[in-house]
Amino acid sequence: MCRSIKVLREGAVPLSDEEFRAAALQFVRKISGYRKPSRANEHSFETAVDEIATVSSKLLHSLEYRVLKPR
Repeated sequence: MCRSIKVLREGAVPLSDEEFRAAALQFVRKISGYRKPSRANEHSFETAVDEIATVSSKLLHSLEYRVLKPR
């Protein structure tokens, strides 16, 4: 996959909806090959971005993070 896709999982730092949407947009652009879809494909493109942003948010909010004890 593309190395330039940003990792969102940092644990302690809460992420905004805009950050999830930006990552989803980058992913959809990569897999679809469209930077900006045609009008005929715009609805499908935007729906995919919204759904991926939602499921990504659910995933990261459900993960458990281990807190390392200082030595």
